[in-house]
Amino acid sequence: MLWPLLTSQHIHKGSVLGGCWAAELSFLVEPTDVIAVRDRPLMLDCQVQGEEPITITWRKNGVPVPSTPRVRVLENGTLLIKSFQKRREGVDADMGEYDCAAQNRYGLLVSRKAKVHLASLPKFHTHPASMSVDEGGVARFQCQIDGVPEARITWEKGRVLLNTTDSRYTLLPMGILQVTGVRKADAGVFRCVATNIANTRYSHEATLNVTGGTPRTYKEPVILSGPQNLTITVHQTAILECIATGNPRPIVSWSRLDGRSIGVEGIQVLGTGNLMISDVSLQHSGVYVCAANRPGTRMRRTALGRLVVQAPPEFLQWPQSVSKPAGGSAVFTCVAQGVPEPHLIWLKNGKVLMPGHNIKLTNNNSTLALTRISSEDEAIYQCIAENSAGTNQASARLAVAQGKDLPEAPRGFTGKALSTHALQISWDQPPTNVTESIIGYVLHIRKIGEADSLELQEAISKGNFQHDVTNLEPATTYSLYLKAYSPMGASQQSHTVTVTTLGGVPAPPTYFTKVLNSSAVQVLWELPTKAGVVEGFRLSYRRVPHADYQSPIQLPCYVNAHTMSNLEPGAVYEIKLVAYNGNGESDCSKRLVSLAEEDRLCQCRDGEASLGSIVIGIHIGTACIIFCVLFLMFGYRRKYASMHCACSLVVLFLPPVSSWSHPAFHWLQCTSQPVLCTRTCPSNRCIKAFYKNKLHCWMFKKTYITYAICDTGVKHSVWACKVTG
Repeated sequence: MLWPLLTSQHIHKGSVLGGCWAAELSFLVEPTDVIAVRDRPLMLDCQVQGEEPITITWRKNGVPVPSTPRVRVLENGTLLIKSFQKRREGVDADMGEYDCAAQNRYGLLVSRKAKVHLASLPKFHTHPASMSVDEGGVARFQCQIDGVPEARITWEKGRVLLNTTDSRYTLLPMGILQVTGVRKADAGVFRCVATNIANTRYSHEATLNVTGGTPRTYKEPVILSGPQNLTITVHQTAILECIATGNPRPIVSWSRLDGRSIGVEGIQVLGTGNLMISDVSLQHSGVYVCAANRPGTRMRRTALGRLVVQAPPEFLQWPQSVSKPAGGSAVFTCVAQGVPEPHLIWLKNGKVLMPGHNIKLTNNNSTLALTRISSEDEAIYQCIAENSAGTNQASARLAVAQGKDLPEAPRGFTGKALSTHALQISWDQPPTNVTESIIGYVLHIRKIGEADSLELQEAISKGNFQHDVTNLEPATTYSLYLKAYSPMGASQQSHTVTVTTLGGVPAPPTYFTKVLNSSAVQVLWELPTKAGVVEGFRLSYRRVPHADYQSPIQLPCYVNAHTMSNLEPGAVYEIKLVAYNGNGESDCSKRLVSLAEEDRLCQCRDGEASLGSIVIGIHIGTACIIFCVLFLMFGYRRKYASMHCACSLVVLFLPPVSSWSHPAFHWLQCTSQPVLCTRTCPSNRCIKAFYKNKLHCWMFKKTYITYAICDTGVKHSVWACKVTG
C-alpha cells in the first residue's frame, strides 16, 4: 500500500467523483414479504428518489399489475389492494411475488421481490397422544400444524388454559408440552390450541394417566426426545429440545460436536434441558450434542441435532455508476456474500441481461463487461443477489458521453521528488471555459512493475493544479497519470510520468552469462522482489581490447534476460549491467566472455591466435604457482619444427596479483597490448597478463603464455595460450 488509509479524498477505482450522480434513481423503501388476510386491504410500500418525473409501476410474478377499482397505485408509490382475494373471477389469486419498478429518463430500476402469502391455518397434522406415566416420571405431548403466519400454540387441561407458572411445565414454541416430576394432580385431558390471524384450531384431546407411587428401582438414562435438525435465518431464535428420564433423574448437558464452546451470550436452558439460542449468527451453525448423564457416574446417553444458520445476501462491493465515451468499454463489479452462496443475475432497465455480442459475464456473474458502447447501452444496470434466505439488489447507471461532451486530457503533467516519502505533481491550468465544466481531477498512481489492479487513486479538487502525494516508500519509482472529470464523465488520461522518491540508487543486479553459439551471448539477471525498486536496466558491452562500450541497451524493469547476437566469433567481450531509477545508476560489475568454440579452446592462425578457454584460479599461494610452472615446462611441452602455433589449455592456480612475487620471476609494467600466440616468441620469454585493465609481464625461460584474468564474482578465471619453441 502506498498509504495506509484512504481518506475522504480517495475514491475507489472506476468510481465517479461525488456530485456527478446526485439525482441518480434509487429506492428509499422497498416492498417486504407480507401475509395478507382474505377480504381485508393490503398495502405494499415503494418509495424512490431521483430526477423527476418518475413513474412507478408494479408487477406480480413478472407481469404488470393492471389498475382497477380494487387495485391501484397511490401517489407515493404504494400499491393498494382494497380487498385481498384467494380466488377472483376464475383468475389467479392475489398471492405471488410483487416488485415495483421506478423509471425516469435515465432508465428503469426494479425493487427486490416481496412474497405475498394468504393467511391460513389448516387442520392439525399431528395430534397429542394419550400416555401413562409413573409418578415422578416425565410426560411429553406434541401437536403440529402448518400455519401462515406460524401459529401461536397454547395448551388446555380440561378445556381450561393451562397454568404455566408451575416450573414443572415447559411449553416449547413448536407445539411441545413437557411435564417433569409428574404428580397425581397432573392427570387429566390435554389438548393444544393453535391461533393466528386467519383462524383458531383445536387438536384432539389426549389423556395423561399417572400410575404408581414414586419409583424406587434403578432406571438407566433415556432421552425421550432429542434435538431435531433445524434451519433458520440469522437473528432468529433456535430451540433444540432435549428431555430425558431415568432413576435417579439424569443431568442434561450440551456441547458441540466440533469441540467449540457454545458460549453464554444469548444462551438459555428451558425446563430441565432444552437449549435456546437467541439472535443466532453464522457462528452458531454446527452439530449440537445433548447428553443425559446418570449422577455420579459416567453412564450417559446422547442425541445429536444439526443447526444450520442461513444469511441473506449482503454486498461487499457495489457496482459504480460511470460515464464512458461511445465506442469505449465499461466494467461493473458486484460482490455479495451470504449463506448459502448467493446467485447473481444482472438486469438492464429491469430485464434479465444475457451475454451477447458486446456483453460478457465473468467470475460467477460478479463482473459485467460492456464493450463497443453505444447509445443503446445507456441504462440502469442492477445486480440481483439471491439465496434461500432472501434477496438483495444494487444498481449503477451507465451514461454514454460523446467526445465533445468530455473535458480534454490534462496538459503539461509533470512530477518531481520532494523527499523520501513524497512526490509533487503539477499540470497546466486549462482555459476558463474548460475549467467551468470540470468538477475535479483523479490521480492514478502505482509502483512501476506493479499490476494495474493494485493501482490507487486520489481525488483532487478542481481549483488545484499542483498536488503533493505523501506516505510513499523511499527510493521507489512510481507511475502516475491524471484525468479530469465533468458531470458527463472522465477525460482521456494525461501522458504518464515516472518519478522516483529520494533515498538512493538500486542495488547492483546479480547476473550471469551464457554463450549460445560463436556469435551470441545471453545475459540473465535476478529481478528485485519488490515493485518500484528498479525503473529499468542498462546493458553495455565492448570487444576486448577496444576501450569504448557500445551504446547501452535500455531494458524495462520486468525483463530479466537479453541476448546479444551478431558478435564477432572467437572474440572476447566485456559485459556490464546496471540497474537504475530516478536517482541514478547502481554500481556495476563486469564480466569477460569468450566466444571461442568448445572444441578449439584457442584458435590459432598464421600471424595470430585467439585467447582460449576459461580456467578457474584458486587462491592457494605461491607454492601452487611454482608447481604449475614446472607442470607447464616438463609435462606438456610440445615442439613444432615449423614453429607453427600450437594451442592447449593451461591450468593456472593463481592467487591475487598482490601475492605474485617470487625470486624466480618478477613483474614489469607492459606498455603495449598483450601479444597473442605468434610464430616467433619474444626474446624476453615473458608471460603477459591482462588483469584489471592493466598489462603485466611475467619473466620466465622458454615458455610464452598470453592470458587474461577476469573477475567472475566467484574466483579468478584465466584465458591462456601456450607456445613452446
